[in-house]
Amino acid sequence: MLSVTGGLLLWASWPVSPMTMLIFFSWIPLLWLDEHIVKNRSFFALTYLHMFIWNAATTWWIWYASDAGAAGAIIANSLIMCLPWMLMRFTRKQWGAAAGYISLIFFWIAFEYIHHNWELSWPWLTLGNVFALHPEWVQWYAYTGSTGGTLWVLISNVLVYGAIRAYREGGRSRDYFRAAGSWIFLLAAPILISRMILDKEKKKVQASLTTATKNVIVVQPNVDPWNEKFSGSVQEQLSKLISLSEEKTDANTAMVVWPETAIPYSLEEKNIRSSELYQPVWSFLHRHPFVNLVTGINSFKSYGRIKDSATATSRYDAASGIYYDEFNTAAFFDSDTNINLYHKAKLVPGVETLPSFLGFMGKWFEQLGGISGTLGRDTEQKVFVPWDHHFKAAPIICYESIYGDYVTGYIRRGANILTIITNDGWWHDTPGYKQHMNYARLRAIETRTWVARSANTGISCFIDPLGNVIQPQPWNTSSAINMNIPAENRLTFYAEHGDYISRAAAVVAAILLVLLTGTFFYNKIRSRKA
Repeated sequence: MLSVTGGLLLWASWPVSPMTMLIFFSWIPLLWLDEHIVKNRSFFALTYLHMFIWNAATTWWIWYASDAGAAGAIIANSLIMCLPWMLMRFTRKQWGAAAGYISLIFFWIAFEYIHHNWELSWPWLTLGNVFALHPEWVQWYAYTGSTGGTLWVLISNVLVYGAIRAYREGGRSRDYFRAAGSWIFLLAAPILISRMILDKEKKKVQASLTTATKNVIVVQPNVDPWNEKFSGSVQEQLSKLISLSEEKTDANTAMVVWPETAIPYSLEEKNIRSSELYQPVWSFLHRHPFVNLVTGINSFKSYGRIKDSATATSRYDAASGIYYDEFNTAAFFDSDTNINLYHKAKLVPGVETLPSFLGFMGKWFEQLGGISGTLGRDTEQKVFVPWDHHFKAAPIICYESIYGDYVTGYIRRGANILTIITNDGWWHDTPGYKQHMNYARLRAIETRTWVARSANTGISCFIDPLGNVIQPQPWNTSSAINMNIPAENRLTFYAEHGDYISRAAAVVAAILLVLLTGTFFYNKIRSRKA
């Protein structure tokens, strides 16, 4: 029951639930179980149940996109999440309770860091994401990123459990009041600091808005990805996108943003400029010569018949004998038919890419973006810079917006607006697309950069550098919105230094692991000699 309760507490605290405060107590059942369950195997089973309930209850909506993908993500992620807890347990047994609970903080943050950067990456449930509904609590993410939120949650739970242990052992003792007082201070101080930062930053945002002279248009076409997008008429979809765009275009419009795979026909990249399919796009831009377009497209690149010239992700077409790569692409077009392309780099495991060690499972997975199999990718961020250098756009495609550290790379390369293009229609009307939009609020705070978010079926919106959502468009509606946005280059501490907390924690966790392993074998040798 404690294991189930702990999993449900995590679910109940997660966006879009209003009960965020529960996150500060949600690990208490598992900490109690660690202390009272004797057998390691039993503790592992209960930990897995705890993590499974959290994963399943929070991300069940993946099932709508891929049943095999959902099962794989929930089962595998729950298993991986047990590792920091088992390492904490071994540390506690070797070096005592205080060392064990402190080690949990380092092991968990190191786990999240690895989970952002390895082949089976799935950072949706990064603990710092839990505050996405409360940007007023975490304005200091501009200094720490979402890892600061993870640290806040972990220390809070450790302090609460420390107070519980102190009360159980000595009643209202000095140790109890010290732990309880520390927890109250830890809970209140970040919120108060955030409020102070917010008051200062509000003035900056308001002042910058008065100087904004150019606007951005965000389009939400609302094309059903299951029955219309990849099997319907591309010309009709383009016509709809252009019509919605022109309703809002005026003399001050500098950029139009369309969603992920807005042009769903896969075309070889060298033929985009001359393709008849793209002529309506060029005509739209010629009618509005000062407008730039950021849009999602499907594209591919051919490498010819020689395998050595192809990439590791390339496919082979037996009919033509050609090797080629398929991409989920963000494109930047202007009226002079200039083209810049960025290939999505953070691919969704199981649906856009499979880890090399799971290649045998490829046939069981479906692809979310209308392209089957592993996709090619870029190796680094690219910034779309127009002729006038006004809006320098960071082309962030769907899943990439969850990676705070990755998004900072666009800012270091000069981006002054985050353009998030996504589909989100695969999940139907579930918490999935709402969570996804709210995570973008954290990226805005971390970088103090405006967000223009175009989602095929919703929620399209603007997000200011404080994390406030502006003009959110309802789910399952066609619309276009525009807004005057200031083009400011700001480099926050977090954007400049990246996820330094996670890197430091990973080093400490590695040292702890080495020492823990050494202590384990040393004690084994001593016991044998004895």
